[in-house]
Amino acid sequence: MPREKFSLVIITYNNADTLERCLAAADFADEIVVLDSGSTDATVDIAKRFGARVAVHPFDDYGPQKQRAYDMASHDWILNIDADEVLSPGTREVIERALENPRAAGFRLPRRERMFWTAQSRWSHRNGHLRLFDRRRACMNKVPVHAAVEVDGPVKTLWRADFINDGDADIAARVEKINRYSSGMLDHKRARRQRFAGLMMVLYPPVFFLRQYVFKRYFLSGWAGFIASVIGAFYVFLKYAKLFEARKNRER
Repeated sequence: MPREKFSLVIITYNNADTLERCLAAADFADEIVVLDSGSTDATVDIAKRFGARVAVHPFDDYGPQKQRAYDMASHDWILNIDADEVLSPGTREVIERALENPRAAGFRLPRRERMFWTAQSRWSHRNGHLRLFDRRRACMNKVPVHAAVEVDGPVKTLWRADFINDGDADIAARVEKINRYSSGMLDHKRARRQRFAGLMMVLYPPVFFLRQYVFKRYFLSGWAGFIASVIGAFYVFLKYAKLFEARKNRER
């Protein structure tokens, strides 16, 4: 049975270190669309080598840039992955079967995290992310920092397909990212109304660690899973600590 054609859509900025692996694993797409933000490395050359249709637009914010890239696509179905994400072996077959007669507006793909020197165990909990969708029924939301696509219709999870986020090659990169993300949360109006930041700063980090390490089975990834769980708990701490600090500065 013929499947729906789909466009692979990626936004980039200086992703030469990871883009080739990303595109090589997803080269079965009917079209590759890359929206670059002005890379100064070989990102654009790599994209063109894979036959991508490339455009350049200055980066203003994550959500609008993603939506801009979706609007460039020729096909109604879009597979959206980041330039530092790689589809796992076997994912192609699952995606193509799902598009033969799609009975959903979108499909989630489970994500496995790169944990420094290894990858998250397949047997630990994997969060599903909406990455394959019908753009006629989809748009980016306006949430800061973690903006995501939302669809009008049913969404299913393709549990036999997954992808690896290859972005955090070491501990320093992960810590730098959580510092940036936690600062970005200060611009979120709902976050600024958080009344119990001090209490959450004390209570939630250990709860988060237990949830990640024990209940989501990060312990299956050895020391890498332990370190990732600790850094995740520290991210939670930073969010509420910075909110607490911001509130005290306003009072002063």
